[in-house]
Amino acid sequence: MATVNVYLTFKGNCEEAFDFYKSVFGGEFPYVGRFKDMPPSEESGSTMPAEFGNRIMHISLPIGGGTAIMGSDTGGEWAAHYQPGNNFSISINADSKEEADRIFNGLSTGGNVTMPMNKTFWGDYFGMWTDKFGINWMMSFNENQQK
Repeated sequence: MATVNVYLTFKGNCEEAFDFYKSVFGGEFPYVGRFKDMPPSEESGSTMPAEFGNRIMHISLPIGGGTAIMGSDTGGEWAAHYQPGNNFSISINADSKEEADRIFNGLSTGGNVTMPMNKTFWGDYFGMWTDKFGINWMMSFNENQQK
């Protein structure tokens, strides 16, 4: 069965926030990815503006019981609708590609798909959407994490 975690979005201070969370929860960050590490967009050929290079693209902090808090920074064109209070998504990690598709297709019905399910440069099968009730969601499946 899928696991569910919260995914937090920040406007430039994600690293500061996660250092704070780590000081409270303890533990280590299994991965810290920065926007400067992203390959250019295949669709547009564009690259990340230099001023966003050191911002966090993805970070996670396991907090026990198979749960984690995850996060990233936003900015520029991605920040058009950012405001504290709407800066989170529910992140689902599926146990199979089929489960990922089933949940994605079900929960995105009547909503707005912002990133269709697809293989990503970091290796996950991943998609994002806002459901018909205005809740932001992320779906991920990583076959390398399969048992």
